[in-house]
Amino acid sequence: MKKVFLTGADGLLGSNLTRELLSRGYAVRVFLEEGRNTGTLDGLNIERITGNLLNPSDLKSALPGCDYLIHAAASTSIWPTRSEIIRKVNIAGTQNVIDAALECHVEKMIHVGTANSFGSGTKESPGDETRPFNGEHFKLDYIDSKYQAHKDVLDAVKQRGLPAVIVNPTFMIGPYDSTPSSGTMVMSVATGKVPGFTRGGKNYVYVKDVATGIVNALDKGVVGESYILGNSNLSYGEAFGLMADTLNVKKPRIYFPPAVSMTYALICTLIYRITGKPPQISISMARSSNDDCYYTPAKAVKQLNLPQTDISIAVRECHEWLLKNEYYKK
Repeated sequence: MKKVFLTGADGLLGSNLTRELLSRGYAVRVFLEEGRNTGTLDGLNIERITGNLLNPSDLKSALPGCDYLIHAAASTSIWPTRSEIIRKVNIAGTQNVIDAALECHVEKMIHVGTANSFGSGTKESPGDETRPFNGEHFKLDYIDSKYQAHKDVLDAVKQRGLPAVIVNPTFMIGPYDSTPSSGTMVMSVATGKVPGFTRGGKNYVYVKDVATGIVNALDKGVVGESYILGNSNLSYGEAFGLMADTLNVKKPRIYFPPAVSMTYALICTLIYRITGKPPQISISMARSSNDDCYYTPAKAVKQLNLPQTDISIAVRECHEWLLKNEYYKK
């Protein structure tokens, strides 16, 4: 039985990925930060080791005996927009994982990046793995740090012989979203707290499809290659409409032009500077909400057999899990 070492196992992706690995007959050793709530992993037949991603010795002592390494841990926060801890976790933490993987001679490492590390496009001409990074204009350390980590993995492949594959998910939706992350959007639509939408859009994907694609990459992924794991390109108006239809609630119908959303973000930022309360929407968030962040998963569909489950199923499962775990009520 092959054993997989997994970081970030208690997140939205990690919780689904752990289940996918177990269902395929892999033994799973998870690397968890001490003190975190790991309820989404309760009852699973896994080996747990606690440690700190920023402590190289923790990783190097936890990894021996594992055949594969999947690095899914990351800081995905977009507030504050500039944050030293985000950069440390995503850059230094990834470098520590690279060093541990090389020292312990894993057969293959899968690094979970983000589709934002490639240039996005329009629905007619979506971004793919050949498009150069163009996300610096968002001025978000999350995006910038994940891109740097992406480059560091590729450099280690070329210069140090790291047997790594990079997967780049788009916006994931599904169950076990305990933070919640994308589930916040689903909850907001379900409870009527989304009055309208901006002009932009992005690519959405069922988190279980991403988990399937990652496990497939253990066998099918080519070392040094990157794969965008996505599905449907939807404007925010289309996405909110799909969610509303799926959950049988009222659709948001008000269109907020770019000038309106940017002005509101400026006001929120000014209030933050006075009160210290995090803004409901930052300037970076407003900028991204008006951007076309569309991608194609064609490469992963062809080479990794990435499934393309209807996004309404992802929304429904996310909603049902959040209800069951009392994040909100109908």
